[in-house]
Amino acid sequence: MVAATHHLHKRKRIYKKKEPFPNPNPWKRFLDKLVYVVGIVGPLSAIPQILKIWIEKVATGVSSITWAFYLMGSIIMLFYAITHKEKPLIIMYSSWIIINTIIFIGILIYS
Repeated sequence: MVAATHHLHKRKRIYKKKEPFPNPNPWKRFLDKLVYVVGIVGPLSAIPQILKIWIEKVATGVSSITWAFYLMGSIIMLFYAITHKEKPLIIMYSSWIIINTIIFIGILIYS
């Protein structure tokens, strides 16, 4: 069954003139892997903000409006990623939604 599905997807890629996956170009294969790393590490960059808000219970100087817009943008981008079935983007924006929600709620509680 898997082989048949793989063949079907291969035919779709040829018919739609998409690049083969995995790409024969080593640089593009590297980028394909790097985007997963960025999708995981990017949201982790906001952990210091979470620690400041939730452990120190200080939200001064942190804009709730800005984080609300980040949250709304992440939700829209997640819908985009799901619509286009882009797994790296789905991972990244799902993570950002969790992080942005934690920060936004912390701002509302501790400001």
